[in-house]
Amino acid sequence: MARDDTPQPRIPRPPHPHHRRQPLPWQAPKPQAEDARAPGCLARILNSPSYRQANQDVDFLNGDDARGVRLQIDYLKAQRILEAHGIRQTVVVFGSTRIPEPHAAQQRLDRLRTLAADEPDDDRYRTELAVAERIADKSRYYDVARAFGRCVSEASLAHQAGLVIMTGGGPGIMEGANRGAFDATGKTVGLNISLPHEQFPNPYITPELCFQFHYFAMRKLHFLLRARALVAFPGGYGTLDELFETLTLVQTRKIRPLPIVLVGESFWRGAVNLDFLVSEGVIDEEDRDLFWYAESADDIWKGILSWHEANGDPLFSTDDAQPSS
Repeated sequence: MARDDTPQPRIPRPPHPHHRRQPLPWQAPKPQAEDARAPGCLARILNSPSYRQANQDVDFLNGDDARGVRLQIDYLKAQRILEAHGIRQTVVVFGSTRIPEPHAAQQRLDRLRTLAADEPDDDRYRTELAVAERIADKSRYYDVARAFGRCVSEASLAHQAGLVIMTGGGPGIMEGANRGAFDATGKTVGLNISLPHEQFPNPYITPELCFQFHYFAMRKLHFLLRARALVAFPGGYGTLDELFETLTLVQTRKIRPLPIVLVGESFWRGAVNLDFLVSEGVIDEEDRDLFWYAESADDIWKGILSWHEANGDPLFSTDDAQPSS
């Protein structure tokens, strides 16, 4: 074979991925020696809002015409993180932030009883005492929510099903549900919302799965996007809002039907007279069958499992891993 005397090209050393041996002309500002005005002019440019990078310009992103972008990122951040953590299905729990655990409710009740006794002519204390007594009575639902959260998480961990408790992230009933999942060492999600007044999420949410939304619409979307059941405990405007929005979406079949459980029949029959709505003809008889009542954690859970079995869509499929013996 003939010898190849062709000179081989010199292969240059790969350049550093970030640094250059010789700086480029624009990497240094115009020297003051060339123009005494240059540093001041440059400082004004660098501090100008127009020079801020768009994705780091909070004032720009908060503008009315950037609302579409804010909606997108409000949705996307939670979506990306939930997917990364393998959250495939949820049981959504709503309920009043004003219903604390029984011990806290009793402490407040005792304090008001003392104040009312010391000031028997003060109508304010009598009114607050009456409300505190009702709250103390309903505080048993905190324990029901806690037991239910634990039940769901234990079953999910046993089946490796990725089913988690999801709440609005606040105190009261929602804290109870997150706390039960926390007790069972399961993941648990809280979807908080930014409000004009400061608020704190309850401490039992998985830190990596606690979100703060700007838009109620995106928060509502994530509540139902993976929901396999909705459980509504006694609550006020927020609970009623989420409950009736879900009932409307199921009624209109905008979403697939899912089990909807109202915990505390006496409360719900007093709060909403659905029989009246049927008799008035503003909802149909079948719309009353979109939910049912329950009292205990066991009743809630068994009802949800039974509903999915009857629907031909078991909550834990045969593909789910079985617990090891």
